[in-house]
Amino acid sequence: MGKFSSTVPVITLGSISKTWIVPGWKLGWIVKNDPKGIFDKTGIVDSIKNYLDITTDPATFIQGAIPQIFERTKETFFSSIIGIMKEAADIVYEMIKEIPCLTCPHKPQGSMVVLVKLNLSTLEGIDDDIQFCLKLAKEESVIVLPGVTVGLKNWLRITFAVELPVLEDGLQRIKAFSQRHAKKQ
Repeated sequence: MGKFSSTVPVITLGSISKTWIVPGWKLGWIVKNDPKGIFDKTGIVDSIKNYLDITTDPATFIQGAIPQIFERTKETFFSSIIGIMKEAADIVYEMIKEIPCLTCPHKPQGSMVVLVKLNLSTLEGIDDDIQFCLKLAKEESVIVLPGVTVGLKNWLRITFAVELPVLEDGLQRIKAFSQRHAKKQ
């Protein structure tokens, strides 16, 4: 995007958690390239600054790790991670097709999570996404986030930023759980 910055203003966002695949490491950055001051004139920069004032600071150990992370990461890491995440996205998308109570409307691209629709009409004794997640954790030791936490009732948020065998095992457990709780025909 930098090549356009002499023509249009550009804001670049980045984060440790997404770029280095460390979910939960809440540390990111915003870089503004705006030689004509358009973002300043429209109040966009002030809005971003106001938002930054209400968020918490990252943990000290994360801040301390940043110099080493930046200095020691080789470029090959990123191309390798992109390949691994693409393979994980393929696996999660294909395996979810085998779980009748779940629907994945879009194959994940450029992400480490997938949102799937939970079809409660196919399940017995499960009333919503929260109950699904709680029972899944208790019975199968698999943790997924209920969609209601991100404003999507009866959806699930599944992270696939794990080793591929762990991902496959977790999805097999979700499938087994779903089969046990399937309505009898």
